[in-house]
Amino acid sequence: MLTVTLSIPLACEESLTPAARRLLEAAREMLERGEGVIIGSVPAERRPDQAPAGRSPARPISPTIPALHILASSRSVLRDEEPLPLTRLEFDLLLHLVAHPRRVFTRLQLLNAVWGYEHAGVRTVDVHVRRLRGKVGVDVPLVTTVYGVGYRLADDARVTIDRTG
Repeated sequence: MLTVTLSIPLACEESLTPAARRLLEAAREMLERGEGVIIGSVPAERRPDQAPAGRSPARPISPTIPALHILASSRSVLRDEEPLPLTRLEFDLLLHLVAHPRRVFTRLQLLNAVWGYEHAGVRTVDVHVRRLRGKVGVDVPLVTTVYGVGYRLADDARVTIDRTG
């Protein structure tokens, strides 16, 4: 058994260094797989819901994160039961990421899997991710950027797929 104590300031997760971000992701994955245990509690002065003096939290904590529901057979997406107009490529990109929830994809891998070719510039993926995030809304965690690598589905994304007719 190995015991590890982490002290990572989470007031603004976006400001973490790439190494700290990778360490945090690895710890989250271990906990999700049941390979790790949290013992004890976070001291009151270090709780993530409290921002340091003079700073606001990076993302306000919302009691309900809007849910996305993908209807695969009709190629449509509902955001809290309201239709979300997506292009063919935006839909395919979303479906691919949701089908592989913990996997990080490089831009080139996404070009192959979603577009079906590598001939377009890899920045094409960035544009489509940005448009997808914009259409879904900033209040819905959806696609996480893994700096220096590519993209993956966000940990707290609430997305379901209906593959039935």
